[in-house]
Amino acid sequence: MLLISAKKTSSTIQATMPLHKHSVSYFLIAVHLILCPCYGLTSINATNDMLCEKYNETMCNSNGEGCNGTEECKPGENEKGNLCYVLWQNNSRSFSIKLKGCWVGSHDACSNKNRCMETRREPNVQLLFCCCEGSMCNRKMTIPSNVFSPTPAAAKTSTAAPIRMASSSRQIRNILLFTLLPFITITVVVAIGYWVYRRHKMALFNELPTTDPSPLPPPSPLLGLRPIQLLEVKAQGRFGAVWKALINNEPVAVKIFPYQDKSSWIVEQEIYMLPQMKHDNILNFIGVERRGDHIQVEYWLISSYHEKGSLYDFLKANLVSWGDVLSIADSISKGLMHLHEELPATKGEKYKPAVAHRDFKSKNVLIKNDMSACIADFGLALIFYQGKPTGETHGQVGTRRYMAPEVLEGAINFNRDAFLRIDMYACGLVLWELLSRCSAVEGPVDQYMLPFEDSVGQHPTLEDMQEVVSQKKLRPPFKDIWRKHPGISALCDTIEECWDQDAEARLSASCIQERLTFLYKTQPPYLETQMIMLKEISCSTATSNMCSDAASMSKFQPVLLPKESSI
Repeated sequence: MLLISAKKTSSTIQATMPLHKHSVSYFLIAVHLILCPCYGLTSINATNDMLCEKYNETMCNSNGEGCNGTEECKPGENEKGNLCYVLWQNNSRSFSIKLKGCWVGSHDACSNKNRCMETRREPNVQLLFCCCEGSMCNRKMTIPSNVFSPTPAAAKTSTAAPIRMASSSRQIRNILLFTLLPFITITVVVAIGYWVYRRHKMALFNELPTTDPSPLPPPSPLLGLRPIQLLEVKAQGRFGAVWKALINNEPVAVKIFPYQDKSSWIVEQEIYMLPQMKHDNILNFIGVERRGDHIQVEYWLISSYHEKGSLYDFLKANLVSWGDVLSIADSISKGLMHLHEELPATKGEKYKPAVAHRDFKSKNVLIKNDMSACIADFGLALIFYQGKPTGETHGQVGTRRYMAPEVLEGAINFNRDAFLRIDMYACGLVLWELLSRCSAVEGPVDQYMLPFEDSVGQHPTLEDMQEVVSQKKLRPPFKDIWRKHPGISALCDTIEECWDQDAEARLSASCIQERLTFLYKTQPPYLETQMIMLKEISCSTATSNMCSDAASMSKFQPVLLPKESSI
């Protein structure tokens, strides 16, 4: 630690105590030095006296008289010799010179006789002292690098009292190292993260699974004093629940979105509120409401209620006739055609843009009481306004099982027609589900299965679907017996053209609707009933030859379907 001779006589001071333990004594020394700039000096001139640089911060700041001068040093009464000293203050990050001048004391008190250098200090000592022997030896002062690192404030003080820093270059290097290295590291990490994000952007998607692994608990029906009475949960998933409810004793469906899915609620109401959006084969929209506050808020979407539920639920529990197949398939095609169409403005309503569903599947088709169908769930739908780009839209959205090959491969053209063709691929799979439960052909009907369920199971990964659909180019199978029914055979051909590997070769919704209209005329539902009745009558009242003749009558000629004109 730094020791200062502090044995005071009439003209000398000798210190042998640590500064930090005897701060009162040192404070008296500092005050005495500041108030008496000629401390320890006699005012007589001698030719052999020594000179020291003189500086007094207090007087320099007040009247400018104590700045940068010289002082003559003469031996004191003890004749121990003349020394120059420097007293400065260290605040860990800066230093300032307090006093410079002559010091009459022991030569042993100085760490270095030739230059003023402070070599030892305690951690909490702020006032520091050094002395040296020789004329003007206190002009330059050396501060070792282990004492402290100077700042710009110290550099300003050094103009009045020049100080030579022994390791300034090393300190500058350390400062630059510790300042720039974290910045460079952060910059590199951010750049790499952005590159990875751009590289895998197409691989990120908002998956809506066929089966919901972690459904949310149904919200409480007691959310407010409004004329909507929630009765029971009809469907439930990770995005919320669909309730059967009553408004003025009329049944309605209430789809409740939790707070985190507000964006889907906004998209759905935007779709339903488009001009000319109302259609028999689009779910009838009634309104929206916001219930609750803060994090307990819920977003309600109110629509017509259909007791039979979704096509997925209906097919699991029921078989369908050829007439049901035609009715449901025709409704689906009309709904998609209306959704995909651009409709010009009329006197009563504005222009309707084209819309892509982007999550078309059997769960999002609802069955009405008359066995027609309507399309629902537009939370991922995309509107194509004229003259506006699609923007930063993820292509890989929807349910993996129903993703088209180009979606699975991440090779989508972000234009309107590309998204509409993706809907048509999924439409082909939904029509296959419908045919798989048709009882119009002879023999038993298999249990309901989802598309590709025999290959990938009920919970396929993205890699599973890529392997089956994109690499192996597999599709759900058609039974041989289906081809014996002219209407079903024609519908199989239509399905194959919907899920074509080449997106541009797929049929449009309008073409499917045209083909189904043609099938209604050539293979109407009542004709199937007549043939079955004729076959039963012939087999029960006539010979086996008559029975075989009736059976042959039931084999209609192949149907020539209209071709796609444009997409």
